[in-house]
Formats: sequence, C-alpha cells, structure tokens
Amino acid sequence: MTRSTTAGAAAEPLPSPKERRRLREAKALSEEQVAEAVGVTRATVRSWETGRTSPRGRKRALYARIIAPEPPETGAEAAVQAVVAPEAGAVAAKPEAEPVAGEAKPEAVAGEATPRPEPEQGLSAPRPAQAGTTGVEAAEAEEATGAEAGAEEAGAEEAGAEEGTGAAPEHPGERGFTPADAFDALYARTAPDLVRQTYLLTGRRALARESVERAFQLAWHRWPEVAVDRDPAGWVRAAAYEYAMSPWHRMRRRHRHPDAPPAEPGKRALFRALLDLPPAYRRTLLLYEGVGLDLPETAAETEASTPAAAGRLMTAHAALTERLPELAEAGSPTERSALLHDRLDGLARAEHVPLPPPAGAVRAGGENRARRWTRTAVAGVALLMLLTGLTLHTAPTHYEPPISPAERVGGVPPRGGPQKLTAQDLKLQKTLREQVAHGPERLVPAPR
Repeated sequence: MTRSTTAGAAAEPLPSPKERRRLREAKALSEEQVAEAVGVTRATVRSWETGRTSPRGRKRALYARIIAPEPPETGAEAAVQAVVAPEAGAVAAKPEAEPVAGEAKPEAVAGEATPRPEPEQGLSAPRPAQAGTTGVEAAEAEEATGAEAGAEEAGAEEAGAEEGTGAAPEHPGERGFTPADAFDALYARTAPDLVRQTYLLTGRRALARESVERAFQLAWHRWPEVAVDRDPAGWVRAAAYEYAMSPWHRMRRRHRHPDAPPAEPGKRALFRALLDLPPAYRRTLLLYEGVGLDLPETAAETEASTPAAAGRLMTAHAALTERLPELAEAGSPTERSALLHDRLDGLARAEHVPLPPPAGAVRAGGENRARRWTRTAVAGVALLMLLTGLTLHTAPTHYEPPISPAERVGGVPPRGGPQKLTAQDLKLQKTLREQVAHGPERLVPAPR
C-alpha cells in the first residue's frame, strides 16, 4: 500500500487560532506576507486565525513552520545576553511591524507597557498603566508584551521538561479531578463577572443572565474542545457576547427594550452613551477598557484587524468624551482610559445584576437541552421516513399521460338542443297537423 506524500504534512500540529495570530504578530509578519509565503490569499490567512478553517497538506506544514516560535537560547547565548543586558527579566522587543497601507493609525488610544490583568478577573480588577504611551506605541508595547509572555511561558515549559526526573506528569484524573470539577471551577471564577460584562453590552439584566447560561451550556457540551483551549474563559466570553448581540432578540417581547437606566446622573449618562454606540464599537470598548484585553487580543476576539479595532476604539472614546464631561477633563489618554475603566466597573457593580444559576444546574440544563434536541431530531427523522413511505405507497406505479385540453373545431354545429326549423320544415309541419288523425285516405287503383 502506497502512502500519500502529504500524510506527514496533514498531521502537522497547529496552535489554537488566537495563538496563531499572536505568533504571527510576535514575528512582525503581516497577513499579506504569510499569504504570499504559503501561496494563499489574505482572506484565507485571516480565516485560519479566526478558527473558521484550518490549513491542510503541504500548506499546513509550511504555515506551521512560518509561525513556529523561535528556539530558546542556549546556555552560552543566555550568559552573553545577561552580560550585555543586565536588567532582570529584560527581553528584546520584536521589530515594529510596518503599518498597512490605507489604514489609519490610532493616535488617541490609551495603551500600557505592562501586562493587563487576566480576562477572568472581569471588571473588578484595576489595570496597571504607564504614562506617556499612546497610539501606535501602545499597540507595539502590547505586542511586545505578548511576545515576552509567550517566550517566558515557552521557556518555563522547556525548563520544566529538562529538569524533570523522568516520571510521568500527574494527570487530573489521578487526583480525582473530574471534568465536572474543572467546569465548576471555571464557572465559579468567571460567571459572575461575565454577567456584569454582558449587562453593560446589552443593557438587559435578564438577557445577560440568559446569555451567560447558554454560553456555559454550550461550553459543557463541547468541553473536550474548551478544556484544551488556550483561554477557556475567553471562549465562553465570546460565546456569551455572540448570543447577547444576536439581532433576533429584538423579536422577543421581554428583550425588545433595555432596562431602566440607573438613578444616579453620572451612571445614567454612561449607560445611555454605551447603548447609543453601535454593537461592534460597544463590544470593542468593553473588551479593551472593561475586561482589560490588549489591542491585538481585542481585534482577534472581534474578528477584525488591529488597526480596525483601534479605529473603533477611538470612535467610541470620542463619542463617550462628548457625552461625559469628566472624561474630557482627563489630562492624558492614559488617565482617560483608567477613569473609563473605573466608571464601567462602578456601573456594573452598582446595578442589581442577577446572579447566575449554580454550576450543577447549568450542566444539567445543558444536558437536558441537548437531550430534547436529540429527541426532536429523531422524531423529525421518523416523521420524514413515515411521509416518504406513505408517498411511495400511494404514488402511481406507471405513467399516466395527462388528458389533453378541449379545443374548438370549426365548421361543426354545436351539440345539444333542437335545431332551428327551415321554411320547408315549417310547411311540412303545417301539412301534417291539418291531416286527419288516421292519415290521408289510401288511394285504391281503378280496375282495368
């Protein structure tokens, strides 16, 4: 049996979609450069980085080699680097990526040179900020920070592998840690903050609670996929946001209009200003300023390019600054960003957002929902088979030509009814009526 030449390439392992984008941007590669190197279009590369599709065959192997992280430094190289750069923990920043032609550079977006808090902390964690970093410098600092974090994680994993004693790592199942326990831990850590975030996104408390519950039900249904994801909390957050922003909720009576705004004037103005923003701009602002994601991660979660996400963020900042005088009084974009984060956190915590149901109820609800959908699908298939059998039983077994439509024939008198009598017929009729009842007398021939 012959073996395909692409068998090895098809099995080439690839990181998660978000990790693919982070690795590409860490190497200062644009989508056009990767597309030209692999031999595909820019849209195909973006589809790979959003998780819609995955490369196959030789393109998969080539794409994996392009975005593969750089090998760690050896002991001698690390010693030389330590002498040249004695700063503790210093990592050289990647070269700055050239801006894409035709896309505007963000100039008023507040950025941080230090890492933002983890997404699981929601709106409750303060964001560290460094003054004097704005615009493209913020995006570049965030990209360099992401690259440093990835390098440190890779170095820690390799160091752990080198220092291992040869014993197999202990798996969660060996300690009695079940998938349900892992799901419950993720739910307890992220669900309350996620409900508050979704409330800021939609302005509807009931819809926020329902969105988070549906997102976790979907996560439990796909738990083998979510459990190995690089950011399980981000996976659930994206699912909750997508469900909450669905336009079909406008057709539901209970979710047609947002809830009443807060009573405090400042919070009411912020609440209305948020809801006046377009959904995509509102989501970008919430992820960047509220959740604390950096600009590339915000762009990846909203399925947009980094310049496009920066443009949305600038537009949202300008709209809120016009509506909120306290933001306009901020001295710098960094101070304005920190103030906006505090205001969003205060608005989310001041409102009485309903608590999510217990984790066990969510898991049971998801299983029951999947069971109901399965039964409905089986019933639909059975009904379809029944209708198909009935149709086959009652359908004719041979061809019956259709009856031709009637046509008028010229020159033939119409059928039905007595004909109109002519003059000769009327004369004969009169003659017959004048004769005696037994008819005319019979003529007798005369004898000869």
